[in-house]
Amino acid sequence: MTTMRRKFSPEEKAQIVLEILKEEKSISQLASEHGIHPNVLHRWKTEAVQNLHQLFVDDRKGITKMKNEYEQKINDLYAEVGKLTTQLAWIKKKSGL
Repeated sequence: MTTMRRKFSPEEKAQIVLEILKEEKSISQLASEHGIHPNVLHRWKTEAVQNLHQLFVDDRKGITKMKNEYEQKINDLYAEVGKLTTQLAWIKKKSGL
């Protein structure tokens, strides 16, 4: 028999990690309450603490760069469509269609 692996949403993981960080209950208690192995909770806590600094990173520059790349790609595609339309019209004219 195989058991289905439980999947936790990021919101659920964050809530459990917050409970761990409050230190009102031990990790063993939280593990038994939520039915999760304590090692998994330790891993979630470690990952959360290591990535905490990313919450304060200003990513607007990255978003602006992505937006500019997207707009450039759209412009390139429109140019390609125009080129192909012109070529098709020329081929139709030459072939007499």
